[in-house]
This record gives sequence, C-alpha cells and structure tokens, in this order.
Amino acid sequence: MKIVTAPFQTKHNTAPFSQIKLEDYLPAFIENIASARAEIDAIATNLEAPTYENTIVALDFSGEQLDRLSSIFFNLNSAETCDEMQKIAQEVSPLLTEFSNDVALNENLFKRVKAVYDQKNSLTLTPEQTTLLDKKFKGFSRNGALLNEADKLVLREIDTELAKLKLTFGENVLAETNNYQLHITNEIDLKGLPEGAKEMARSLAKSKELEGWVFTLDFPSYLPFVTYVENRELRKEIAIAAGKKAFQDNEFDNKENVKRIVSLRHKRAKLLGYESHSHFVLEERMAQNPEKVTTFLNDLLQKAKPAAQKEFEQLTAFARELDGFEQLEKWDGAYYSEKLKQKLFSLDDELLKPYFQLEKVLNGAFIIAEKLFGITFKEVFDIDKYHEDVQTFEVLDEKNNLVAIFYSDFFPRKGKRNGAWMTSYKSQVIKNGINDRPHVSIVCNFTPPTETKPSLLTFNEVTTLFHEFGHALHGMLANTTYPSLSGTSVFWDFVELPSQVMENWCYEPESLALFANHYETGEIIPQAYVEKIKESASFLEGMATMRQLSFGILDMAFHAVNQEIADVKAFEKEAMDNAALFPDVAENCMSVSFSHIFQGGYSSGYYSYKWAEVLDADAFAYFQEKGIFNKEVATKFKENVLSKGGTELPMDLYNRFRGQEPNADALLKRAGLL
Repeated sequence: MKIVTAPFQTKHNTAPFSQIKLEDYLPAFIENIASARAEIDAIATNLEAPTYENTIVALDFSGEQLDRLSSIFFNLNSAETCDEMQKIAQEVSPLLTEFSNDVALNENLFKRVKAVYDQKNSLTLTPEQTTLLDKKFKGFSRNGALLNEADKLVLREIDTELAKLKLTFGENVLAETNNYQLHITNEIDLKGLPEGAKEMARSLAKSKELEGWVFTLDFPSYLPFVTYVENRELRKEIAIAAGKKAFQDNEFDNKENVKRIVSLRHKRAKLLGYESHSHFVLEERMAQNPEKVTTFLNDLLQKAKPAAQKEFEQLTAFARELDGFEQLEKWDGAYYSEKLKQKLFSLDDELLKPYFQLEKVLNGAFIIAEKLFGITFKEVFDIDKYHEDVQTFEVLDEKNNLVAIFYSDFFPRKGKRNGAWMTSYKSQVIKNGINDRPHVSIVCNFTPPTETKPSLLTFNEVTTLFHEFGHALHGMLANTTYPSLSGTSVFWDFVELPSQVMENWCYEPESLALFANHYETGEIIPQAYVEKIKESASFLEGMATMRQLSFGILDMAFHAVNQEIADVKAFEKEAMDNAALFPDVAENCMSVSFSHIFQGGYSSGYYSYKWAEVLDADAFAYFQEKGIFNKEVATKFKENVLSKGGTELPMDLYNRFRGQEPNADALLKRAGLL
C-alpha cells in the first residue's frame, strides 16, 4: 500500500496499520519528503509580499502528510519494532534531519518569516497568533538561520550525526534488555515471590521452551523479583544486570555514544551563540536558565536530604534487625522498603492488586474524565490497530460529537520498549473552519492476564495509568488552531502538569470507590486500605525525592557546563555524589541507559518532573479546597490548561487557572517533608 494518501480512506481518517507493509515505509518517506519540500519551496518563492497567512500559517500547515507518516512509523518503532524496522529508522532519520535542516536553513523562507516578524507590532494578532509567529522565528534563529554558510554546513553535520547517535543509543539499550534472562529451575530460589509473578515467569519460560521460570529486565518481570525474592544473591545478580545495560565493553556499549552526544550538543549550542546546551534548551522552558534549575534542584535537595538520610537509617536498622547485616545495597532497596511498608501499614501490592483489575482501573479513569470534563469513552471494533492487544475508543462530548480517537496498549512483548508513554498519531487543528480532532495513544507495560487471573495492577501501575491518561487528556481536549501549538506541544517543564495532577485521584476515597473493586467478589476496596494508601503515599518520600533529584542533577552536569568527559562512570559518580544514599556499584553505570536524556527529549529537562510536581501539588490543593469533582475548577483547568496547548506562556495559563503562582510548600507538605 502506498502510505501517501491523505486523508486515509478509513473511519475518522485513522491510521490503516494492517495495510502497511514494512517495505512501504522508505518509498513513502521519500515521496512525502519530496511533497513537503515542494510546499516549502512554494512558500519561499511566493512572489506576493510576505503576510501572516501566506508565510507563517502556510508554514505551520506544511508537511502534514509527512508528519502523519512519521508519527505512525516512529510510534510503531517504539511499540512494535523489529530488526528490519530499526534498519529503516537508521535510513530514514538522516533523510528527515536533512529535510528539517533544509527548511531551517532556507534563506528565502527565513527572509519571509523575518519580514512578517519585523512587522509584529503593527499586526493585530491574537495571543495564539503571536505565539506562533515567535515560535516560527525562533525555529529559524535557534536552528542556524543567522549563521554564515560554513557554520550552517557544520550545523547540518552535527544534527545528522546526533539523530543517528540517539537512535543507536536506544537500540543498544533495547538489545541489552532483550539479551538478558535469568533462568531458574529450583522453586526454592523464588521464595517470597508472589504467585502472579511466578505464573508470568513460568509462561515466559514455556514460550522459550524452557523448564522452570524465566525473568527478564522488562519492568513487570524485573520489579517483582527485586521487591519480593528473598534470595539476596539472585536479587544482586539481576539488579547488577539491569545496572550494567550498555556498560559492558561489547558491541552495545554506550559510553562513547554518551560522550559524543554530550560533546556535539555543546558544540551545536556554542555555534548558535549559547553558553551551553542547557542555556540553549532552557530558553524555551518555564525555568528559563540553568542557574534557576540548579537553584531549584539544590533547594529541594537541601529540604529533602535530612528526611531521606533519616529514612535510609531507618531502613538500614530494619534490615539489620530482620537479617542482621550492616550495609544496605542497591539490590536491597525495593526488598526492604516493601517489607518495612508491610510492617508499618500492613499493606503490600499483593493485598491491593485484586482491587485493581486493569479493565476496571481504565474504566475508572474514563468515569473520572466524564465527571470532570464531560467526555465519554466508547470502545469500537471497526478501527484498525497495529497489535491485537490494542483497544480503540471513540471519545465523545455531551452532545455526542467526536472529541478524539483513543488507543490503549498495555502489555509487554518483544519489540516494545520498556516504560510507559503517551503519544499522538494525529494532532488536533482547526482548518478551513473544521475542528479536526486528534488521535491519541497510551502505551504501558503491565502484567498481562494469565490462564487463571485477569491483569491485576500494582498501585504504582495504577498511578502510571492515570499519569499517561493525564497526558492523553491534554492531547484529546486540545482546542487550538495551529498544529505546532496543539495538545502536548507546550514547554517541556509544563507538559507533566496534566499527567501528574491526574495521579492525585488515585489516592482519594471518592474516586477509588469508582473502580477499586475486588476482581472476584466485587467488594469495594476497604476504607482501612484507602487510609493506608494515603498514609503510605509519603512513605520513604525523602529517598524517592533524592533519587529523582539525582537524575536531574546528573542531566544538568552533562549539559549545563561545556566540558570534556574522560570517563562516563567517574563523571556520573561525582555528579550524583551529594544525592547518593546507597554505595556505588562498580559494574554499573546509569548514564549509558539514561534514555530520557540521551534518546528522548529530556536533555536539560529531567528537572521538569519535580518542577511539574510543584505545579500539580499546588493545582490539586485547589481541587481539594473546592471538591475533587468540582465542575467549576475542572472547567477552569480544561479551558486554561488542557485545551490551550502551547498557545500562551505556561505561567500565564497557570495563573489564569489558579489565580496565583505555584507554591512549592504544597508539594513539601504532601510529601511529608515539611
């Protein structure tokens, strides 16, 4: 099938996954790049005087087919990849980088954009139009339009190499994840492991034609193992295997890739006139500069550290009392935390899981969205999907109008990367007076159903689902005119607000009553459990905060100062030292599998998780004040945050919703650190 038809001849113009063959992609990319190039040339060579419509708007709507193709291909490369697809990605990435560089360095096009930008003060523009104009101008100036020809060439070379390096980095991490398995044949070695995790490991062994049980570095397999298995040596073995992914001096080693990526990012920033990669990135963030981020991280670190050290001492004393050893290691953290949590709260995941059947939790998220934002989710079976595990939904408003198409994909499999994420197959836009609605997906890796049990979630997985669903709402409720400002196209340190604020509903008795029913008896989760969930929410929060802060500090160490890195491991150790609680493990290095900053878009942005927590704690405090299903507050959140995308400065939007700037005390109070 030629993947160049736009729109697709499908229901709601959804992606025709089953009709696309792998060999269709490369020709389709070549053809779509050519037609996008023709659209750009038509704008750049237009003989009419540059106007907002014929230049800025035309530019934002150009390359729609290419964008759709790219979203389908790269989303599947994360959720349903194979060796052949990864090869195509390696071929396609340089073509796309070259094309985006051709656009960014097109002098005639930039002259037209600059001509409109220079008249900015005499044009009568809406806030959204002003934002788009600024964005388009910066899109050029931040990508080398003001450079001389020689430097433009250097920039192109850097961007092409970076695109390839990021892909290789991710492929190496995936290969290392897939290459490891812990095969166990003696059931005594699994003492402490819950039955569900054991059953999953047995069916994995069976699928590999092995006796016994198989564990992998995929999260639903790895986490129960290090949390529950009593055999300390086996916990150590799998934990070290997880920590040394891409740090083994083999063909999948990422040390040189990390050094090269960091070096090229700094070189690029310098070329564009910035002090460092962080200075370049943060210009387009709420935080604005590295100094502000560093102050923010260090300030939180100082406030969290005393509590974290106290918690670590408490955990060490507990382990000593239980098993008589002096030093907690990294492979002990989850195990003793879970044991201590059970002792303090008589609450463990196995006790809670029966109340969190995946289908019911998802339906609970749908009901909460309906109560807050007036939308309903209807499962449909006539929309194409890329894997049988995927579910498809029409999202409708109170008048039965289509709001969005929603895809969910919940179980791990070969060819699907670890973790959880929200993504989009088509953005919302308003074109020719028609509000064209978005197609949004969430992808997770939860424990699949077994022969005897449905998919039952840990409480952590429940919050993960709500987190990604919050991102999805941001995409689905978008109501903007221009594609590049729609949905989650916002400053990076604002994008986690909708996702993190949704997690709060997982802790409220009123919302838990909507979905937390025992999968066998139908009994609603006992109030005593709910109280314990709330109490335990801040359990070891100081340690968890330190861990998150250490990742943000490491990210800034790599990107805020232009420096040569001789040894990645030594550099990492020094950067994270002030936030470290556990002893270092010589065989392990976190940086070489830190996909968020070296493959994803979080470089100089990892701090935004904590930044957004400050926003979300402050925002939810407003809901709690007025009632967690208060329609007035929900409508303000929908109209000023969720629907607005990147059309205005985030702090302006937040102020309009909340009536004040966010206050960090709400977070520290919620975390029990004040």
